[in-house]
Amino acid sequence: MEENGKINSIQLYKLWKNLTVGMVSVIAMMTLTKLLPFFLSPVVALVAAAFLYTYVYESRVKRETSCMIVPVGLLYSLVSYSFVTIIINVLYAWGVRGIPAELIFFLDPFIPSLIMNPVCFLTFLIMTLRRKKLNVCVECRLQHGDSMERGVLGAIFSHESHFQMKNLMVMFGILSVLIWTYYLVFYVNININARDWYMFTWLTIICFVLDELYFIARYYNLYLDLKENNEIITPDELQDMTAKTYLRFYVICGNHIYVDAHAIDPKTPYREVIDTPFQTKRNLNGITVPEIKRVIRQMTGYDGELRFFFGRKSSDIVTHSLLRYFYFLDGKPEDFTDMNVDGEWMDYEKIKYLYSNNPSRLADISVSDTSRLATIILTEKTFDARGYRKSKIKAYNPSFNLYDVRNSNLDFQDDKWIKISMFNSDTPFYGLKRRWRSLVSKNKRSSSWE
Repeated sequence: MEENGKINSIQLYKLWKNLTVGMVSVIAMMTLTKLLPFFLSPVVALVAAAFLYTYVYESRVKRETSCMIVPVGLLYSLVSYSFVTIIINVLYAWGVRGIPAELIFFLDPFIPSLIMNPVCFLTFLIMTLRRKKLNVCVECRLQHGDSMERGVLGAIFSHESHFQMKNLMVMFGILSVLIWTYYLVFYVNININARDWYMFTWLTIICFVLDELYFIARYYNLYLDLKENNEIITPDELQDMTAKTYLRFYVICGNHIYVDAHAIDPKTPYREVIDTPFQTKRNLNGITVPEIKRVIRQMTGYDGELRFFFGRKSSDIVTHSLLRYFYFLDGKPEDFTDMNVDGEWMDYEKIKYLYSNNPSRLADISVSDTSRLATIILTEKTFDARGYRKSKIKAYNPSFNLYDVRNSNLDFQDDKWIKISMFNSDTPFYGLKRRWRSLVSKNKRSSSWE
């Protein structure tokens, strides 16, 4: 499955492009605020936010795999800036004292960076702390899989998105300190001069431009490193690629699973990991169930029960897909010692122990698949379809084994129970939030019919 571990060179460009689109939107907002009447500043910010919303929405409709967390973060920042600015001016209109005149867009001079930078800092601070729970990240994981499942592309997106957010958070934090320190210590509220405008406006724009140049160099060097390691697929190579279907089988007997304890990790060839030895590929798009059963029958040498686990298309190569299957054998592991592939039977309790305490001993994709399997089975045991606990005892934590997998009628392809695992009655104010979500979804459906 080496090709599924590579990434499209366009993905690195999109990673930089998304950052650039967001930052240029902020630069345009601050520039237009200086050129237009000050009272239009919230309007300009909302227009820039609307542009970012359209950009993110189009990417979502096209089901692009690029990470959109930075444009979403800057979208939230622009909307927050607009509302904070309006609230400050409303309080000023109501006669609240102590508000600096430079925060009032009806007065001259109005200095938007005094509000913009702290608001952006707080927004990205909150998003960094809640990164794994953000809707944009949750939807991405549900649609494309987690970072381990997506291989090199997932690792790059996970690391770089976090780095971009921390970079912007630190930059907005430093700018906030510099600008407010200059305002409180050096600024004279008599006549604003060129040095003042440099600190209040152009310093932020210059920092954004320098940051852009840094990321251009960063992603170009990353591209060169990946190309040198043969982990890049060019657009021309993508066009020449034929459709491929990758198959992974988890062969199970009782509560034991057949594994290769000395499998090679493709990312670090010197490291051994535990993985299923039953993997193959077919140079076609789609494969019939009888053909799949014939493949695993030849690989094991035994008749068994084939059951679909789940599958996805590759995040980067749309003509490639990866399908997982269970293959259940009746009897005892001792009855199946002469498999056609090298490996050993391992008690699933040991797999679960390694998964919880030392996941690096398992192949990344096995960890990802185990996460999905455990999440769906344990969530279904704990909660009902409405997200409420089946047992009133909150300390109740069920367990599962491979007998549960074989006896289960759950659809592991469906994300229903994964969504319930992230939003259920253990969530604070669940009832209120659930009714709100239901109301919002009804409004969306009704508006789509208009």
